[in-house]
Amino acid sequence: MKRILSLMMTFSLALSLAACGGTDNETQTPPTAPPPSVPESSAPAAPSADPSGDPTAEPSASGDSNILVAYFSLAGEQYEVGVIEKGNTEIVAEMIAEAIGADLFSIQPVTPYPTTYDGLLEVSQQESPEAPPAIAETVADMEQYDTVFIGYPIWWGDIPAIVAGFLESYDFSGKTVIPFATHAGSGMGQTQGTVESLATGADVLDGLAIRGQTAQNDPDTAKEDVTAWLEELGLLPQA
Repeated sequence: MKRILSLMMTFSLALSLAACGGTDNETQTPPTAPPPSVPESSAPAAPSADPSGDPTAEPSASGDSNILVAYFSLAGEQYEVGVIEKGNTEIVAEMIAEAIGADLFSIQPVTPYPTTYDGLLEVSQQESPEAPPAIAETVADMEQYDTVFIGYPIWWGDIPAIVAGFLESYDFSGKTVIPFATHAGSGMGQTQGTVESLATGADVLDGLAIRGQTAQNDPDTAKEDVTAWLEELGLLPQA
């Protein structure tokens, strides 16, 4: 009887050690800070061959509309979506412009961003809104626009420094400013308040946040969200 009991205890101990061993050998993914959605194109992201975004994008607005959709977007290697040809924010910007007949303006840096996610992550951490990157082009006639949409990926919970630089470069007094963002889980982050503080004198409306994965991989859903938002703002043309 004692021998049987001893064998049972030995067997039970062996099972316990095996279980503990299995737990110790599990590989866990270390937590990572959400890319500034930067990596944008959904999170820091790495721009594509053209670190400033889609190489076919026209930086200067030159239409007859009184509505401008200005946006900062990067293609390349991006958080959650891999290597992409068009940035998430650019996709949403084009949806907005098409829906309401607005002009488009791509905010592009003089010095291109790194083309890898890790490189962009490092650069984005070092940037400061007090010393934003130089912008390559300017809006030809900002006075032409009564309403300005401003789009960006969420970087470290806020707007990228280059977008802060853009907002500080113009007088938005008397204009309506409407933010929109792509993200990797943070929603608008703290960007609504940041835009309100930088677009001095403007009436800043509630923004729209779309997950980068949705913009990139489920454009129909993203377009539905954009349409519903524009309708709520009363900006969709009457049928």
